[in-house]
Amino acid sequence: MKLYPEREVPLGGVRGVYVERTLPQMGLPTVGAWCFLDRFGSVADAPGASHDIDPHPHIGLQTVTWPFDGRIRHRDSVGSDVEIAPGQLNLMTAGRGIAHSEYRVPGAASGNGLQLWIALPSSARDQVPHFEQHRDLPVFELPGLRATVLMGSLGPVTSPAAAYTPLVGADVVVEPGAAVDIPLRSDFEYAVLVIDGTVVVDGLPVRPGPLLYLEPGRTSLPVSTTGGTHFVLIGGEPFEEEMVMWWNFVARSHEEILAARLAWEAHDIDRFPDIAGHTVDQRIPAPPIPPLRMKPRKRG
Repeated sequence: MKLYPEREVPLGGVRGVYVERTLPQMGLPTVGAWCFLDRFGSVADAPGASHDIDPHPHIGLQTVTWPFDGRIRHRDSVGSDVEIAPGQLNLMTAGRGIAHSEYRVPGAASGNGLQLWIALPSSARDQVPHFEQHRDLPVFELPGLRATVLMGSLGPVTSPAAAYTPLVGADVVVEPGAAVDIPLRSDFEYAVLVIDGTVVVDGLPVRPGPLLYLEPGRTSLPVSTTGGTHFVLIGGEPFEEEMVMWWNFVARSHEEILAARLAWEAHDIDRFPDIAGHTVDQRIPAPPIPPLRMKPRKRG
């Protein structure tokens, strides 16, 4: 087990809005195929900061949006226009290219939740983009524990959301005073992010903030809590493919990143169609390419 610290970062393209980021980490680019984990609403934003995320592109990944409160309006370039509320899952599969926006619904709570990315394997990363919303997710239960399965499988319970590598994502609530063994797959690696309360994981107390990484080889995970806890469990088969990750793109090479950036900046509507209800000047411009050749992220 190893704790990786959270870090406060400005949300790209939105001045004054900050998130707590726990993945990727130096030496830990992925947990299974999970390659990005932000908690929004957990740190103070600048006064008057806008939480609306204007149109921006993605390639080679899936975005998972999981709010704890508030409501978010999602629009994208394949024609989706939906609102998401707590307990519901938005899953967008970018494939070869998609653009989307996420706006807070006026009058809703300020918003607190997670956004995660899943790297698509080579067999799926150039597929036609699509969007799913799941309003009724399955639940895995043990005495004192209730886990909503967002992605993949936990024990015998499997989410209906499309997954392209063996993985799991679950929102877990443990009652005060409970001690439970969560079943794991020995070929998976896992990570735990505590949202509220303190959970003792295999003897180690973990509080909100850092990401606890668990190496493969475990068949169960003992967790306990005195006052009750809420955490997210992610995991999967270690992602062995090389991955170049920059801005909103997950690719395999520097050249792929350049091509995607050029397509976005050139307003290539074949790759990144316009989003209904948005004007061209709302599109978030791509940042400058760094003055070096981007290389695959490595472990260790």
